[in-house]
Amino acid sequence: MAAEHIEDELVEDADRGYEAAAEKEHHDEDNRLRPDFLRNVREALRDEDFERVYALVEPLHPADIADLLELTDEEERIALARAIRDLMGVEVIAELNDWVRERLMEGLPADVVAEIAEQLETDDAVAMIEDLDRADQQAILAELDPEDRAAIEAALAYPSESAGRLMSREFVAVPESMTVGDLIDFLREGRELPTEFWEIFVVDPMHRPVGTCALSWILRTPRSISLVDVMARDQTLIPVLMDQEEVALRFQKYALISAAVVDDAGRLVGQITVDDVVHIIQEEAGEDALLLSGAGDGDIHEPIRDAYLARVRWLIGNLLTATLASSVIAMFEDTIARMVALATLMPIVAGLGGNAGTQTLAVTVRALATNQLASTNAWRAIRREMAIALLNGSTVAVIIGIAVSLIFQNTILGLVIALAMMTNIVVAGLAGVFVPLTLDRFKADPAISSSIFVTMVTDSMGFLVFLGLATMSGMVG
Repeated sequence: MAAEHIEDELVEDADRGYEAAAEKEHHDEDNRLRPDFLRNVREALRDEDFERVYALVEPLHPADIADLLELTDEEERIALARAIRDLMGVEVIAELNDWVRERLMEGLPADVVAEIAEQLETDDAVAMIEDLDRADQQAILAELDPEDRAAIEAALAYPSESAGRLMSREFVAVPESMTVGDLIDFLREGRELPTEFWEIFVVDPMHRPVGTCALSWILRTPRSISLVDVMARDQTLIPVLMDQEEVALRFQKYALISAAVVDDAGRLVGQITVDDVVHIIQEEAGEDALLLSGAGDGDIHEPIRDAYLARVRWLIGNLLTATLASSVIAMFEDTIARMVALATLMPIVAGLGGNAGTQTLAVTVRALATNQLASTNAWRAIRREMAIALLNGSTVAVIIGIAVSLIFQNTILGLVIALAMMTNIVVAGLAGVFVPLTLDRFKADPAISSSIFVTMVTDSMGFLVFLGLATMSGMVG
């Protein structure tokens, strides 16, 4: 036995050495695929030497295979996927960029996509085909065996980005009448159990979850103990129609590893695990940041037409709000004509106000997205942002006021810009809180259009206060 153990260790060491050598061969010092390796793969694809393609790609980690697919052109990507179809497992599909995965599935024959889908769990298979055209979906579903097809069709019946789409239908549920020994025997028999699971769901005769048992508890408890005596009765149940962002917040708040998904009648229909939720948290966080900037999905693989439509709407909205700000300037043409220095200083007032508003807006949108800000603590948040705005405004006003007075040798001008800066930063703070709160109150996503309104307020107010004070001060009379 000792000799066999040593031999096994030697084999494992050799495998690890081979993997390390392969990684060094294929990757540069920044752990990116080497240009010469990419060139070799592309040459083999152009020569239709698919055996060489397979030999080159096979040593790669699934995440690196996904990177390789994303780095190739669309036509090459289809040929590459066909050449390595049995390497296109769940790990590769999960790592692929959403846009790349969708275009890849559209370009592959239905039977090839079905073959890949059959290797995946239901939730992963659904994520792979849910964005395809209805005709493409039906063609792929027709190639699946009836059981897999029924499970995927049931998942697709739920709304997009809901718990029903996200959940896995592979879980372990047992009746509350079992003992620990009964459960261990059941698990060892391995009756079509999931490959990986961390918790056992205990259900009543109506298949409603009444508790959970962690595997660690089961392994440390005597066989004669009943499950109802060892299970945790407090559990977080996820309604099947709950939005995935809310699901992620519950996992984050309660530090969940997995959670039961229930239908309207309270029956257990699936489970969501933390590995699914980590992806959602990353996706939602990035999505809010990109929405605030108006950059659409912000994905380099996004089709040009989609990126154009997402961004041009935002720019047109900004154009309309900028027109309002320019009309404010037009009201003070005579004032600006009599003192050109005002035109030089106007962008400073508007720019700093805009930056202050963006800071407050980012904090507010994030607080709303993570449920840290609600109607119960809204006024406290407003008072906090106003205190910060007053401190920021005072500091910047003193600095700009002194600087302008010295540079232009005009104390009144320094005082005017100081007051305008102070006012605009405070107004920016108010707008940065009230605009997203108002949009959220009316069930609109505050990340989508808040920045347009905040920019409009800070630009218009900055010009109005600065030029208005300059006019009233009489220094340009």
